Amino acid sequence: MRKLTFLFLVLAILMIASPVYAQTGAPAASNWGIPIGVGLGMGLAAGLAGLGQGKVAGSVAEALARNPGARPGIQLALFIGLAFIESLVLFTFVLLFLRTQ
Repeated sequence: MRKLTFLFLVLAILMIASPVYAQTGAPAASNWGIPIGVGLGMGLAAGLAGLGQGKVAGSVAEALARNPGARPGIQLALFIGLAFIESLVLFTFVLLFLRTQ
């Protein structure tokens, strides 16, 4: 059942994405694929980053519960990890913003 669902998802994405690359005499202003792609890309990046940040925060809470004495090192690793995760979302935002121009 999972293979069938995956196959259906891939086929649906291909059917949506294929008209974007069709060459017609239409002006570039009627290209509706770019805003849809930007919305999907940013939503995917932000959603997965949120899941990653939740997993990091949960792991930090568990680590602090097990060893409260290691708080400074754990807290530093938390902030660095969250900054890296958030920077990926910001890079995605910048790239998607540049793509729409």
